[in-house]
Amino acid sequence: MSGKFQSLIMQAIIGGGLLAGGQMIGHGALADTTINALFMSQAAYSESDVRAMTADFEKANPGIKVNAEFVPYEGLHDKTTLAQGAGSGYDVVLFDVIWPAEFAENKVLVDVTDKITPEMKKGVLPGAWTTVEYKGHRYGMPWILDTKYLFYNTEILKKAGIAHPPKTWAELEKQAEIIKNKKLVEFPIVWSWAQAEAAICDYTTLVAAYGGKFLDESGKPAFQTDGGVDALKYMVETTDKGLTNPHSKEYLEEDVRRVFSSGDAAFALNWTYMYNMANGDPKESKIVGKVGVVPAPGVAGKSEASAVNGSMGLGVTTTSKHPDDAWKYVVFMTSQDVQNKYAKLSLPIWASSYSDPAVTKGQESLVAAAKKSLGIMFPRPTTPTYQQLSTQLQQALHTALLKSASPADALQTAADAAGGGL
Repeated sequence: MSGKFQSLIMQAIIGGGLLAGGQMIGHGALADTTINALFMSQAAYSESDVRAMTADFEKANPGIKVNAEFVPYEGLHDKTTLAQGAGSGYDVVLFDVIWPAEFAENKVLVDVTDKITPEMKKGVLPGAWTTVEYKGHRYGMPWILDTKYLFYNTEILKKAGIAHPPKTWAELEKQAEIIKNKKLVEFPIVWSWAQAEAAICDYTTLVAAYGGKFLDESGKPAFQTDGGVDALKYMVETTDKGLTNPHSKEYLEEDVRRVFSSGDAAFALNWTYMYNMANGDPKESKIVGKVGVVPAPGVAGKSEASAVNGSMGLGVTTTSKHPDDAWKYVVFMTSQDVQNKYAKLSLPIWASSYSDPAVTKGQESLVAAAKKSLGIMFPRPTTPTYQQLSTQLQQALHTALLKSASPADALQTAADAAGGGL
C-alpha cells in the first residue's frame, strides 16, 4: 500500500469512519437503510400516488429510504416468489387475498399477528382482515380493500329509456338488448376475461350471485355443479347474443376501463379505481360526469347483489434484512391518514373513514355501493395450491367461451384436473 493511499485511508477513518464493505459515514451519523418494496402498476392506487405516499414516509423517517418497484399484477406473484427463492430482494411486498395460504405455508411472509395493535384491531373493517389471514394468523396489513362494481353510462341508459340500472344479471341482459337494438353501442357490456386472474374475478362475482361455491365441505371441487355452471353459462350466453364485447376474451381491467371511458360500452364490471378515472378525469375519459356505479347484480331468489373479494395486503418478507423498518413502512402506508388522503382510487380499510367528508365528497354513489358490496365479498378458494387451480379454471372459462366445450364439460375437466390435490 502506498504511503499516499494509506494517508487517505487514515483521513477517512479520522474524518468520519469506515464501515465494513468500504461504506463511509461522516461524523458518527448512521447510514441510511434502504428497503425494497414491490407493488403492482395497475388498478387501485396509481404509481404516482404510491411514490407520493413513500416520499411522505421518507420525510417522516429520514434514516430510511424506500426503493419502490412496480410490475403488472400478472407478474406480482412470481416476482415475489422468485426473489424469495434467491434469498434476497424485497422487504415489503403487495400480495393478493388469494396468496396468504401459499405464502404462509412456504414461509414467504412474516407472521405479524403479535404486531397488530388494539387500535388496528378496533379500527379496521372486520372483513378487511380476511385479506391477510390464514389459519388464525395475520401476515400483513390489509391495504387495498376492493371489489368489482357494475359501472354504467348514465347518458346511454337515458337515451335507451331505461330508468334505473339493473338489480339482477337477467335484468342487465335485457337492458343490454334494448341498448343494442337501439344501436346506441354495438356491444353494451365489456368484461376482463383474458386468460388471467381477471377472468376468475368476474367469474367469482357471478358464482356468488348464482349461489355457487368453489369447494365442498371436504375441500373437493364444487364449481362444476349448480351455480358454478350457471355463472359460466351466463358468460357464454351474453357473448353468443352479441351483448358482450367479443374482445373481452382478451381484455384485462385497463382495457375495460379504456373501452368504457371512451363511451363504447353501456356497462362494465371493474374495480373501484375506474370510478374517478372515468367520471372525473377528462384526460382519461370522454364520459366525465356520466358514470353511475352500483353493486354487481344478484339473481332473483338467490342473491340481492354480488361481489368478489379483490382486496390486497402489504407484508414483510421473511428474507428482509430490515424487518422492523419494513414493518414501519407497512404501518405508515396502511394508516388511516394516508388512506383518507388517497381515497379517490382505493377506499380505506378503516371503518370511521366512511363518515369522513374528505373521503366521501365527490364519490357518494361509489361509497354507497361500497357499503353494500364490501359486506358481501365472496372469496376465491383458500388453498396453498390456488395458482394451479386458477390456471385450470382460466382454461375452462376460455374453452367454453371459445365454444370448444359446453360450460358443464369445461368445468368438469378443470375439476378432474384439480382432483383432491387442493
